[in-house]
Amino acid sequence: MSLIPATILTGFLGSGKTTLLKRVLSEAHGQKIAVIENEFGEENIDSEILVTDVKEQIIQMSNGCICCTIREDLRSTLHDLADKKRRGELDFDRVVIETTGLADPGPVAQTFFMDDEIAESYLLDSILTLVDAKHAVAQLNDRQEARRQIGFADQIFISKTDLVAKDDVDALMHRIKHMNPRAPQQSVHFGEVALSSVFDLRGFNLNTKLEIDPDFLKDGDDHAHHDHDHDQGEHCDHPSHQRAEGEGHHHHHDDDVKSFVFKSERAFDPAKLEDFLGAIVNIYGPRMLRYKGVLHMKGTERKVIFQGVHQLMGSDLGPQWQADEQRISKMVFIGIDLPKDIFLQGMEQCLV
Repeated sequence: MSLIPATILTGFLGSGKTTLLKRVLSEAHGQKIAVIENEFGEENIDSEILVTDVKEQIIQMSNGCICCTIREDLRSTLHDLADKKRRGELDFDRVVIETTGLADPGPVAQTFFMDDEIAESYLLDSILTLVDAKHAVAQLNDRQEARRQIGFADQIFISKTDLVAKDDVDALMHRIKHMNPRAPQQSVHFGEVALSSVFDLRGFNLNTKLEIDPDFLKDGDDHAHHDHDHDQGEHCDHPSHQRAEGEGHHHHHDDDVKSFVFKSERAFDPAKLEDFLGAIVNIYGPRMLRYKGVLHMKGTERKVIFQGVHQLMGSDLGPQWQADEQRISKMVFIGIDLPKDIFLQGMEQCLV
């Protein structure tokens, strides 16, 4: 059986996760989707369009989608679904996990790496985060869960932009870009979004990501953020970063979720890098949301594709470096109050 793609759908309460999910489920795309809901609250998928069997906690939908709600552990639910698919009792093509509004997507993502049986059955495709434009500023200011959800995202959808002035939406998008420069952002209206923006994004497969996004290894980006290595400090003249006269240039929403990039043309010493990453993950792992990169390693002619979530990390050999290609290592770290200087100096010391 080929691996079952899995998508994690997250976002703060009221951001429109269920609206987006209902839209995806009811679209005539010919795919059968199993949905795992983290909690069966008032927001569960419209019961009118579902035929429910409470004993099984598996709900068969009119268009062939399956919805299953969990009151128990995610691992056992994923095992159960994969077993039923193998035995031919359930027919579905992919899984979507809708988390509760207050959930940290990290442990959900880690489930796909920590459990061998799950890793042999599923491929974690991406983490999608919905952001409610009307309430996002207050949520991001007050709730770390909302900021963490941004930090984990592979794709960000901004809902309810019609309820907010364009300048405010621009300021919000600019702020989110600081927190997670790697996740594309897109406005969605009542969950209307192309399936190509939801499925098969390969957010956890950097080889594919490089083919889709060749700029991952290039300098600069189209947001004029100068290599994403842009601290929210006094050099940023975006209006969202301005304060009233006399208050200095300090950022008025100094988010604890930030990102920075390490880059070098020198090769890494694999043993030194392994030791350093092991040490920082030991200390800062819970605050390291996502870290990933394409590395130039001594001793191999191939790119090393690296990524991690919290304390779990792994690497794979990617494609060969081309003869005319500049061998540059580039690694992005997204996390909560990470000591940028320690990380960058430590990475520097791992170079040959």
